[in-house]
Amino acid sequence: MTTERSALVGGARRIVVKVGSSSLTTATGGIDPVQVRRLVKVLAASRAAGAEVVLVSSGAIAAGLAPLGLTRRPSGLAAQQAAASVGQGLLAHRYQEEFARHGIVTGQVLLTVDDVTRRAHYRNAHQTFAKLLELGVVPIVNENDTVATSEIRFGDNDRLAALVAHLVHADLLVLLSDVDGLYDGPPSRAGSTLIPVVRSEDDLASVTIGPAGSSGVGTGGMTTKVDAARIATGAGIPVVLTSAERASDALTGAEIGTLFLATGKRRPTRLLWLAHATSGLGTLTLDAGAVRAVVSRGASLLPAGITGVSGTFVAGDAVDLLGPDGATVARGLVNFDADELPALLGRSTSELKTALGAAYEREVIHRDDLVLLG
Repeated sequence: MTTERSALVGGARRIVVKVGSSSLTTATGGIDPVQVRRLVKVLAASRAAGAEVVLVSSGAIAAGLAPLGLTRRPSGLAAQQAAASVGQGLLAHRYQEEFARHGIVTGQVLLTVDDVTRRAHYRNAHQTFAKLLELGVVPIVNENDTVATSEIRFGDNDRLAALVAHLVHADLLVLLSDVDGLYDGPPSRAGSTLIPVVRSEDDLASVTIGPAGSSGVGTGGMTTKVDAARIATGAGIPVVLTSAERASDALTGAEIGTLFLATGKRRPTRLLWLAHATSGLGTLTLDAGAVRAVVSRGASLLPAGITGVSGTFVAGDAVDLLGPDGATVARGLVNFDADELPALLGRSTSELKTALGAAYEREVIHRDDLVLLG
């Protein structure tokens, strides 16, 4: 009998699979070749069954710990980046070798937030994925930890995987963890039960979500996985959450783990990234009229409607837009540096053109670079 889950999974022609560090590495931080080989065998089987696969893999920092003589993930950004620099090559090479056993070529894709929020960059990212998949390559994706800054980063690969699923127009996102699904309480607590299907936000109302695991090599926990599921399902992509050990069952539609059903429709890709992959580097406070124009009419933000500026940013950075009450209403890519804006506030674009030249007769944030929040 065909079930809802088997129909969704069986009908998925393009699948994004995310695997966490704890499912790929040994207790001391090195890559576990047995775990990697097992995962690759499962993904190769999905390929053989006709699906295109994109793998979002954590593990670069964890893989770099043992070669550097470290026993736990370092807390400092510079040390994390050093570990990622060592570990990313080791991880990519291991995947390359294992997929080659199945006659599959892999390609490494390292992303930063800029790659998928700035207009010129995100188109290139989309085209790169499209060409890799067209050529039969399995893209292996990770955040570019070596160059990402603490202020501008995805923060966890669960969220990155949800955004990649939207970027590549995936039919399904599979989140593989060290836990076999979402429980209504900590899995270790007596009486906690697995939630097989999440159909809406109401199904999460009584769920108590625990912190990250104790392995010391990852950054996520169930909170980041549920957040990733919200991003993906809100953009029309169903999600299966289960353990890496049950990856084969998950990818054949077995009734295991937790299925999050799609709750929304696809949104313009770059705006989804802008909403979920960035945080504002500054804020612009708007008057009530500007809030109505942006929120209700989908208008661009003009200098006349801005009453205040804070933060340090340059043209092209993401900033948050606040209403008169201080509530965040939107986020957008600003067209001016922070130190330019105070002289423009409250003035019309025609006035600015006359006073400062034609270069200032433009929007502070164009509506195509703006996404509503909340």
